[in-house]
Amino acid sequence: MVPFAGYELPVQYPTGVMAEHTQCRERAALFDVSHMGQISLHGADAAAALETLVPGDMLGIKPGRQRYTVFLDEAGGILDDLMVARHGERLLLIVNASRKDADAQHLATRIPQIAAERHEDRALLALQGPAAVTAMARLSPQAAMLGFMQVAELTIAGIPVWISRSGYTGEDGFEISVPGADAEALAEKLLAEPEVMAAGLGARDSLRLEAGLCLYGNDIDELTTPVEANLNWTIAKRRRESKDFPGAVPIMDQLANGPTRLRVGLRPEGRAPARAETVIAAADGTAAGTVTSGGFGPTAGTPIAMGYVRRDLANEGQALDLLVRGKALPARVTALPFVPHRYAR
Repeated sequence: MVPFAGYELPVQYPTGVMAEHTQCRERAALFDVSHMGQISLHGADAAAALETLVPGDMLGIKPGRQRYTVFLDEAGGILDDLMVARHGERLLLIVNASRKDADAQHLATRIPQIAAERHEDRALLALQGPAAVTAMARLSPQAAMLGFMQVAELTIAGIPVWISRSGYTGEDGFEISVPGADAEALAEKLLAEPEVMAAGLGARDSLRLEAGLCLYGNDIDELTTPVEANLNWTIAKRRRESKDFPGAVPIMDQLANGPTRLRVGLRPEGRAPARAETVIAAADGTAAGTVTSGGFGPTAGTPIAMGYVRRDLANEGQALDLLVRGKALPARVTALPFVPHRYAR
């Protein structure tokens, strides 16, 4: 157990990170992510109000669907990344644990006319992997029929849940919001399925890194714009035309002229991993950027990393040096993700 965002969470179970990572890639793994924040916005005007805080098309989210977006400040910095699901007129926001108090305050301050309900009494479980749908089909055939990024309110083994066909591992799977009182029973039912094994934070981190997915506080933060983070797709076409989102002026300038730095994938040569905060240097020795996430990719079979580099050094195949413990280790810029996504389509 390790401290994480004010919680004690399992970094691994007895089988270990490598086995849990492989389990998720090959079969199915269950993660307890109850530390994440769950907030409902109520009312017919909730989507329009939320659009004043994000660059995405919230009005376009149809009932039973969800989208990824980011809260922005006036400088274009990312305050948090989140999922937004529409359940009728209610919007359910899943936000990061380290930001949920700040996010709730942000909502109360910026859109006080919208009723925001924090669900501190609910847990969140993530069932991920190619066999997740096989296990789910036995317990809830309705859930197993959901398409990618669809959401529903239904039951699993008789337990009422809010469920989405999504996740943060690059694999197919489900995220399940369940009343806290029922969470242990639901977890036990899922773990009783032959395809499923428990997995902790270590595997969750290596899986999302291989999938090229950002971790808030590491790869994105208030000093990072969506353009720098290569998250341009979160800025909806309609919002680019209206330019009515926070930070629109600097973000539109970056879209037109390019940012000074970009998030890229990095593949170190050899077997030594480059961890977060590792300095990146250009071939001529000048400063190039910094690693934000790094480690060994069990499925990739090699050390992998993500970081920000000068735009002129962000082309695929660009040779760079990673300064690990005072030694320059060669690396190259590589396309993301390191392991192909296998979401249900």
